[in-house]
Amino acid sequence: MADKLYKVGIAGYGVVGKRRHQFINQHPNLRVVAVCDQSFSKPGATQNGVKCLGNYQQLLNEPLEVLFVSLPNYLAAEVTMAGLERGLHVFCEKPPGRTVEDVKQVMAVERAHPGLALKYGFNHRYHDSVRKALALIHSGDLGQIINLRGVYGKSKIIPFSGGWRAERKLAGGGILLDQGIHMVDLMRLFCGQFREVKSFVSNRYWNHDVEDNAYALMRDEQGRVAVLHSTATHWQHRFSMYLSLSEGYLELRGILSGSKSYGEEKLIIGRRSEESVGTLQREVITYLEDNSWRDEVFEFAEDIQNGRPVRSGSSAEALATMKLVYRIYYADPQWRATYNIADPDAD
Repeated sequence: MADKLYKVGIAGYGVVGKRRHQFINQHPNLRVVAVCDQSFSKPGATQNGVKCLGNYQQLLNEPLEVLFVSLPNYLAAEVTMAGLERGLHVFCEKPPGRTVEDVKQVMAVERAHPGLALKYGFNHRYHDSVRKALALIHSGDLGQIINLRGVYGKSKIIPFSGGWRAERKLAGGGILLDQGIHMVDLMRLFCGQFREVKSFVSNRYWNHDVEDNAYALMRDEQGRVAVLHSTATHWQHRFSMYLSLSEGYLELRGILSGSKSYGEEKLIIGRRSEESVGTLQREVITYLEDNSWRDEVFEFAEDIQNGRPVRSGSSAEALATMKLVYRIYYADPQWRATYNIADPDAD
């Protein structure tokens, strides 16, 4: 059904929802017909005829076929399930909910509605630097991964000086769940499952009931070790990941974003040598255009059109990433006791 035009609704029309709208409408078989947001005090329409509604219940009464969910964490799972129950294909932004249990509940509804596509927006997978790094790893050209470390940090500006993201009952977690989940997901993408986790989780700077720093040391089943720092006290936005391989290294430095605050997106490729001063030659690739949002939406549309399982960002992958986030929380005994964190691997 390549020529079918799918009617799309967007639940949550903030910065992310509006950006999704831009790329949804670039696809020849998708068209946004309605959006909802609490900022719309009464129903209306844009100049292009897109309906603007006040809540998701009103949105789901529209004749939709696809739903994009760009809502706060406390609504993500609820609205995703409501969309599936209405027979809609659903794309939900990360995180998939507040807790592991949220994701399990969504998956139960998904199983009851086979044939519907459910995809989660782990957008960093679609950045060109990440795709190139993953291709190099899979090629074996640089050997096998030995270890990796990553830092993902925000300044104090947003969001942990206040707002819903600073309240556990609404957000579920802090900087690790909000932003660090991208780094957790990429580490899983590169290495697979991690079996051992040690961590320190802290909220001692902002003093909210969600974390402003999480430090994790993780080892996978092959003995490879990953070091992660997710932080809301970096004071300058930062994204970096370094992978040591048996025949060289890969460094992901900066990432293109809407705010442009993480610097240029670069992939640095170094090849191992026997020189005492280390690698003498390296290749630096700078990416000047971010096509990740477009490519992610287009892949989702193609999966819907072809009736095939979601290729990346499935509910199973979302559950595995959420479990690893919560294993980091659980691994800190003090954090676990203070906030009554359950073992994410317990049935």
